[in-house]
Amino acid sequence: MTIDLRSDTVTRPTPKMMEAILNAQVGDDVYKEDPSANRLEEKLAEMFGMDTALFFPTGSMANQAAIKMHTQPGEQLIADKWAHVYNYEGGGVSFNSGVSCKLVAGDRGMITANQVKESINPPDFYHSPLTSLVCLENTTNKGGGACYDFAEIEKIRNVCDNHNLGLHLDGARIWNALVATKQNPKDYGRVFDTISVCLSKGLGVPIGSVLIGKKEIMTKAMRVRKVLGGGMRQIGFMAAAGMYALDNHIERMAEDHKRASEIAEMLVKQSFIESVEPTETNIVIFYLAKGTSEKRFMEYLLQNNIKISSMGQGKLRIVTHLDYTSEMHEKFLDVLSSASLG
Repeated sequence: MTIDLRSDTVTRPTPKMMEAILNAQVGDDVYKEDPSANRLEEKLAEMFGMDTALFFPTGSMANQAAIKMHTQPGEQLIADKWAHVYNYEGGGVSFNSGVSCKLVAGDRGMITANQVKESINPPDFYHSPLTSLVCLENTTNKGGGACYDFAEIEKIRNVCDNHNLGLHLDGARIWNALVATKQNPKDYGRVFDTISVCLSKGLGVPIGSVLIGKKEIMTKAMRVRKVLGGGMRQIGFMAAAGMYALDNHIERMAEDHKRASEIAEMLVKQSFIESVEPTETNIVIFYLAKGTSEKRFMEYLLQNNIKISSMGQGKLRIVTHLDYTSEMHEKFLDVLSSASLG
């Protein structure tokens, strides 16, 4: 039994999800004739109270498309220094859109309205890039699954309105945030101009993200998706998986959060652990104590058929998910408690 806790992207379709995939009605989505894809997009737009939505093969492409739709070459976006759009999308911000990033030192990947306001370049000072977009991430990946206080997001929206800035949400793990905070997705649709939501993380779908947004911005989405190479054909198979997941896999994320919290509690008790970040959802970030070899620790886990992620600079990550069972959980806790790494 291999326990893979590197990411919530490692899941495989459940039998019932496979049944939904096999029975999907499909068509050619480039012609917008795939009924399953159209239903999924309509469902998500309605769920978030936004005008329209479009299926993308990956979350990175959905984010990159949104940035391109919001900006012009030579402009600048504001994001936390740990933002996924900056750290983990291959430099796509500059390559695809010709845009630079003003990085903010937030708290666990979350920035404040005051920080946004202080980061805006004077629009009449042509020596600096024109600030045109703010990108937030909820939950935060490098921030250990942290959830924004929605009141702060509303304050950031006010700053954007006062300075004529777009506001995009990288909602790769928005489902985890919604379950943890019991927030209403329509509130997000009210505040953001565009939102990318991932189907292949907490929801357990094999492929796909959806970009949701206001009509005036989303009119560009089909063309930008085509330019980025994201126009696909019978994507209804994945859309059907997404529909099944939306109906069946959201509330169960509370179990992922509970198990992540229990892992964090176990780690805190171990002498070879220096610190563990606050654990709100399904991501556990922790650091080994000085003198404890990361290589030795990772080898110990691999000897027990356990995989986790190293994020560099002594930062380690564990992510719970749909395929992480109660049996696996008990074994992992036992392996941690039995470790002797001194």
